[in-house]
Amino acid sequence: MRLFLLLLGALLMSSPANAQVRPKWTLVIHGGAGIIERDRVTPEQETGVRAGLQAALDAGTKVLEAGGSAVDAVEAAVKILEDDPHFNAGRGAVFTWDGKNELDSAIMDGRTRAAGAVAGSTTTRHPVSLARAVMEAGPHVMLSGAGADQFAREHGLEQVDNSFFGTPERRRQLEVLKSQQSNWFDVDLKYGTVGAVAMDMHGNVAAATSTGGLTGKRWGRIGDSPIIGAGTYADNRACAISATGAGEFFIREGVAHEICARIRFKGETAKQAADTVMAETKALGGSGGVIVVSPTGEMAWSFNTPGMYRAKASAGGERVIAFYGED
Repeated sequence: MRLFLLLLGALLMSSPANAQVRPKWTLVIHGGAGIIERDRVTPEQETGVRAGLQAALDAGTKVLEAGGSAVDAVEAAVKILEDDPHFNAGRGAVFTWDGKNELDSAIMDGRTRAAGAVAGSTTTRHPVSLARAVMEAGPHVMLSGAGADQFAREHGLEQVDNSFFGTPERRRQLEVLKSQQSNWFDVDLKYGTVGAVAMDMHGNVAAATSTGGLTGKRWGRIGDSPIIGAGTYADNRACAISATGAGEFFIREGVAHEICARIRFKGETAKQAADTVMAETKALGGSGGVIVVSPTGEMAWSFNTPGMYRAKASAGGERVIAFYGED
């Protein structure tokens, strides 16, 4: 009898009812990291950013709940953030030294590891959609500058005047930076890059990132956001990642691919891998953060700054929107 009870207990402990069930879908988004602290964020800013993150979650969730792909979900979420001037992507992007807006974006499908990226786009309303067009309709992975916008026009993507992207607040930030002369980074030390990662009902993952780069950037500077393996990466064998931060250091660390490699080859959780790589990036001198989803349903974020605008949702789970390190 004792042996029977022991065997019964073992069976119950290993039964599906007690096993961790993978959610049908997951979605994590970010709106940038940096010196995001309660005494620096006004009530109006907090309300606006929270509404933007909520709207992006709604857009991505709608796709996933209907059985849509992870690629469709991350594009939908990022497009919402590109249209929101609270973030440094699309409308609301920071100005270059010469007073223009140059936009970078990337998207990657973890199922096939197909990827598309653009750098220095100036007239395409939604750079993330341009990156997707590059991935699906062109022979290359990355396009830049006038050529990227020409490709967008040839594929029917909405075009706008470059002035569409600028806002008075971003202009003020450029003027402050120029007055400081020696400062090379955003005056408020907020990397407002946006991104989304998702797992769909089929267990496929995808990632998308979009940014205006750094205030006052010069000489055609490109950060990590459109660099596959640095600021954006997706692989069904490991995870999907979108990053935000000091791009030069994320490129040197190969942050996104490095996290995926640790998950794939070392068997680390998404959180373990992300924390380790973000610590290594900090040791190089780089600040910022990442969001991660895995095909197992794990969602994670990691940042080495005081805060990061971030949010997550999953099938049957509660939504979380957070700003600060203590959230």
